[in-house]
Amino acid sequence: MPLRSPCKRRVTFGARTKLEGLPFFEALSNNRSAHNRNLNGHSHLVPMPQYHSQTDAIPLGKAIDHYFHLSLYLLVLTGFGTLASTGGLDLPTIVVVGVSLAARGYLLAKRRSLVISERWTTPLTVVYFVFFVIDFLLLSRSFLTATVHLSLFAVVVRMFSLRRERDQVMLAILAFLMVLASAVLTVDSVFLLFFATFMLMAVATFVLMEMRRSGQTATIPARPSDDPQEHRHLAFSLARVAPALMLMILAGAAVVFFVLPRMSAGYLGAYSFGTDFSTGFSDRVQLGQIGQIQQSNAVVMHIQIDGDTVGRYDLRWRGVALANFDGRNWWNSREQFPLQRQGDGRFGVPSFGTWRLAANGMPSALGGWARQGAIHYRVLMEPIGTNVFFLAPWARTVRGDYQRVSVDPGAAVYDLDSQHAISRYEAESDVSSPLAESLRAAGRNYPPQVAPKYLQLPRLDPRILPLAEQITASASNNFDRAAALEQYLKTQYGYTLQMSRTPVRDPIADFLFDRKQGHCEYFASSMAVMLRLLGIPSRVVNGFRSDEFNDLTGNYIVRAKDAHSWVEAYFPGYGWQTFDPTPGGAGGVPQGWSRVALYVDAAASFWREWIISYDASHQYVLGQTALNGTRGLWEGARLWARDHYAAMLEWARRNQARVEKSPGRWGATGLVVALLLLALGNARRILRMLRERGLQLHPERSPEQAASMWYERMTRFLARQGVPKPTTQTPREFVRKIDDETLRTRVAQFTDAYESARFGNSPQDAQRLPGLYEEVELANRK
Repeated sequence: MPLRSPCKRRVTFGARTKLEGLPFFEALSNNRSAHNRNLNGHSHLVPMPQYHSQTDAIPLGKAIDHYFHLSLYLLVLTGFGTLASTGGLDLPTIVVVGVSLAARGYLLAKRRSLVISERWTTPLTVVYFVFFVIDFLLLSRSFLTATVHLSLFAVVVRMFSLRRERDQVMLAILAFLMVLASAVLTVDSVFLLFFATFMLMAVATFVLMEMRRSGQTATIPARPSDDPQEHRHLAFSLARVAPALMLMILAGAAVVFFVLPRMSAGYLGAYSFGTDFSTGFSDRVQLGQIGQIQQSNAVVMHIQIDGDTVGRYDLRWRGVALANFDGRNWWNSREQFPLQRQGDGRFGVPSFGTWRLAANGMPSALGGWARQGAIHYRVLMEPIGTNVFFLAPWARTVRGDYQRVSVDPGAAVYDLDSQHAISRYEAESDVSSPLAESLRAAGRNYPPQVAPKYLQLPRLDPRILPLAEQITASASNNFDRAAALEQYLKTQYGYTLQMSRTPVRDPIADFLFDRKQGHCEYFASSMAVMLRLLGIPSRVVNGFRSDEFNDLTGNYIVRAKDAHSWVEAYFPGYGWQTFDPTPGGAGGVPQGWSRVALYVDAAASFWREWIISYDASHQYVLGQTALNGTRGLWEGARLWARDHYAAMLEWARRNQARVEKSPGRWGATGLVVALLLLALGNARRILRMLRERGLQLHPERSPEQAASMWYERMTRFLARQGVPKPTTQTPREFVRKIDDETLRTRVAQFTDAYESARFGNSPQDAQRLPGLYEEVELANRK
């Protein structure tokens, strides 16, 4: 059954709209008026009509009204679910709004309505505005969060104070605002699923709202339907139409989104929230903290290395290097140096004593090296609340839509552009490293800017130095000493995330001599301290390490649980070298990781890359891809035609010879083909003629279509006779404009039968239309 509005006809006079339809809601409006008259300033729980017998036909107007309230409730519920899925709502807010929605749903299920009087809603609103100020200044301390709380309060109050149509429209707008806030609070691909569901509910709600309004403003009654299941047919029709409309809206929005010119980079991710607690990364180390937060499985970033399709790299993604230690905390000074943007948009990163190949591919220090060369990679980072670029050591250049970039003495690179949070960037790093033989011969001639800073230590447990000397007793050079400490910690101590919550006076001594197990911060801190005790400059580095690879997208997946700390030791002439004393865990693909999870990650990666971070550069790539694809198709067609040209000529010659031998047969074949093509070209007109012929012979089979056909035929006839019907006139208005009294009478009779057949589905009136049409013809001829 097609979805039909109870509206009979919409006629537009300039900017004015006139609705002619059916008064489906007369009884419902009377009930509502009586309900409002009985409020008397109090809240009332009013039962809705109940239908107990399956033979009782539910009036279509009442069914539309119930479906509308149900879809509006689902719209609000979907909007709140979208907002709650972002994780940006506090527990009390979720509980209060959730209970209110559950109560509203219960009342709808029981077909009852609870309405709060205006005498209470106005004071409640005033009181909450005062609370809004308190929330903003003292509780949330965030304008966005306080505004979200205000919107949710308005949703709860409006749900239980629906009196007029404008209240329902306001509630729908508030539901949309919840989805809009969700778009600001999250960049997760799950938002697309919630948004599609919200669009589905929005389409159903506004379709029903228009049908409801048309029914309430209708002036011409229609004959009631005899079908007791008409309300069910309406529900099934709406269930078919709403998804189709939703898909068309999303398809159109996608075209506009990708084609609309972009003037700047994608910015939605800049407003999302991220904390050290959720990512495991921090620009300082406080022993005993990462052991609790490192267990999150949330994705932090995706990294794609040019030319790597199998995941052959096992790299550390360097964040910050920490030089200062007070016995419990590692931190860094705030000294930073601005980087100059080069002509191609890249920022060159200085070495600060790091090992790298020179521009000509030769080593920057004397001695041998294990050469891997430079790599170019792209990073797509989630909004984790840090302005640090994570780079493979050692970075040469960084490139992205950032106006101000800086570097500190530890070679950490920072984003100082407050308008563009770190989201997407490209970088080039030199991942080559010197050979062990070269490092053994490096000596101890440290630069003056290195030794004082990276050898300082607080007062430590006196047992640590003898332990370090015992471990390195057999080593004759600094490299072997560092390697011995690294191996000893890896093999003699255990890795665990379950740390004691009781603070200890000396965490390093407690780890080395008592617990003998800990996480990466303890291993890195212990090695760095023992290296400094042995006179080797060292520092702790915070970043990520992951070898998880998605072969569907060619991306390395870095998660919050991959947050890691390791050690860098200085060797004269070769700079800072990496040591990792933490015992290795389960690498590669995590347990339970399946192909389905890989596809989910690929979809999330696409969402972040091509939706959240979509900017002018993405649009250029998309345009170039489309242009190259079009050129490829054209070139392929041209090459195909050239390769098959000789075969086509030979085929044409053979067919020409056959035609010459049997001209009659081929002529008949050509005539048949021409007639078939002519019929196909006019298939629509032929089908319409056949349908009209069927309606002329048997109008009672489809009264509505027959009425439309005969009325259109009548207006065409009158237009040819000099009595045209403007499109802005209703049938009744057209009748009144006819000057000839006899013709006006005949057209009025025809119009009565037309309206009864068209809007009342009357077979008897449909059968009268051919005869009435002939009377109109005769009246005009007289």
